[in-house]
Amino acid sequence: MSARELIVLGTAGQVPTRHRNHNGYLLRWDGEGLLFDPGEGTQRQMLRAGVAAHDLNRICVTHFHGDHALGLPGVIQRVNLDRVPHEVTAHYPLSGRHFFERLRYSTAYRETVALTEAPVAGDGVLATTPAYTLEARRLSHPVESFGYRLVEPDGRRMLPERLAAHGIHGPDVGLLHREGSLRGVTLGDVSEVRRGQRFAFVMDTRLCDGVDALAEGCDLLVIEATFLDGDHRLASEHGHLTAGQAGRVAREAGVRHLVLTHFSQRYADPAAFEREARAAGFDGELTVAHDLVRVPVPRRR
Repeated sequence: MSARELIVLGTAGQVPTRHRNHNGYLLRWDGEGLLFDPGEGTQRQMLRAGVAAHDLNRICVTHFHGDHALGLPGVIQRVNLDRVPHEVTAHYPLSGRHFFERLRYSTAYRETVALTEAPVAGDGVLATTPAYTLEARRLSHPVESFGYRLVEPDGRRMLPERLAAHGIHGPDVGLLHREGSLRGVTLGDVSEVRRGQRFAFVMDTRLCDGVDALAEGCDLLVIEATFLDGDHRLASEHGHLTAGQAGRVAREAGVRHLVLTHFSQRYADPAAFEREARAAGFDGELTVAHDLVRVPVPRRR
């Protein structure tokens, strides 16, 4: 199993269908799990995907329409029922705090877990850990909505030929990496920057600056494609993207792997979403998401 992968729990927009559950997306990032937009039925989809409550470290809600948040009561209560031993943090738009509180306490249950609320008030950094920085950017939707972006810190890649040229080998390599210099040789002399991996999650929104900022340089971009291009006016009216718009965003942002999701039930042919994203010029890896698919974060170049 990949240490960094996306597990898609649901892909339907607005209403579930016979083949698509409401939204739900789990990002495994090394030893952590970030659950995005748990719609109705997420707890059961987690069971089908082999995801346990113990796998959750953060819950990130983009906005408070039902298809993105009605799974919260079940997920939160399952976290408490299973007595998850670590802190779980919930991020959501600050303007929707009353919705979160209603969902969190929609029924009676015994609280056993420290669920920390860290609402999003505006663009910026939400959390910084050794493994990633989590950021939010405002989107354009009829209700306040935020997208999320996870960025791994840059590292260093040691270059064996340069190490050999300077006579550095064995334990001295680790010492140089830790100390930054050794016998007049600096880390920069024998290594290069290893760019950190980047992931973004963009749900219900029109085209806006926030979409571009979230997508920029992503290794894996999960983005809504509710409509096909022929319905672009309807998409704009309701605050959504088309498949072609999502493809253009990914192309211009230099995305490596594009995941399209959140499909309107009006369309019967999933392949049409890929055709339109390709027609918009995106030529990287592309997944038209279906429930329970797993998408690994691309390997570093």
